[in-house]
Amino acid sequence: MEPEKRVVGVKQSRKAIREGRARRVFLAGDADPALTRPIAAECAAAGIPVETERTMAQLGRACGISVGASVAVELTD
Repeated sequence: MEPEKRVVGVKQSRKAIREGRARRVFLAGDADPALTRPIAAECAAAGIPVETERTMAQLGRACGISVGASVAVELTD
């Protein structure tokens, strides 16, 4: 994912979803469901596709950060 086309983390991701800037959401399959379940519900209500195939470590690497990430959002253009 290109840095300028994504946000990482629960707070920034939820903000992007609420503002209608999210194209696709990535939820780490091994993240705490208490964090990811509400985001998945918001995405379902907004019709935003969700992918859950990656682990936190894989998602963090894909986003170019050195720690795991539970949520990342690909932003619209």
